Amino acid sequence: MSPETQWITLMWMLLSGAVMGVAYDSYRVLSGQLRFPRWSIHTLDLFYWVASALFVFRMLYAGNHGQLRFYVFLGLILGVCFYFWLLSVTTQRFVVMLIKLARTLIHWCGHILNILIVMPAKGVYKLVRVLLGFLLAILLFLGKLVLQCLVPFGKLFRWMFRPLLKYWVTPRFLIRAGASIAAIWRRLF
Repeated sequence: MSPETQWITLMWMLLSGAVMGVAYDSYRVLSGQLRFPRWSIHTLDLFYWVASALFVFRMLYAGNHGQLRFYVFLGLILGVCFYFWLLSVTTQRFVVMLIKLARTLIHWCGHILNILIVMPAKGVYKLVRVLLGFLLAILLFLGKLVLQCLVPFGKLFRWMFRPLLKYWVTPRFLIRAGASIAAIWRRLF
């Protein structure tokens, strides 16, 4: 392997170590800020290490087709040390700032959705409710008005049909109707 390839691989490994540090600090700050359940931390740790191993292998493959040498491990360790010595605090502050920004954006989006969708929907619901109540009140008023207008006709019909009602409702009518039905029954059978 040529010295040029070795230096390229060393640079890839320095970069990979620094990227692993950024990912670790970002993950650590996120898990602290978002308060993941305690049981999920171990699973997330496993995902971090699997993702880091795959990333390092991909970088190693890009640098020297996957050959493991001493300078590969040296590059990883130096990259991680360099990152934690120089950039760790800045990365943590940046991630905290991004989390605050995301929370602010979510809050404002919720506020905008409340103004644009929820409040008009509530207003439309109240308007429909008031209109239906008003319509119901008008219908009840008209129904009472119609009934008041029909009262004289009801009195007229009761006066006109009073003799028939008295005749049909009396027990004599029921006795005569029963006798007629019995006579028809006897003639037929």
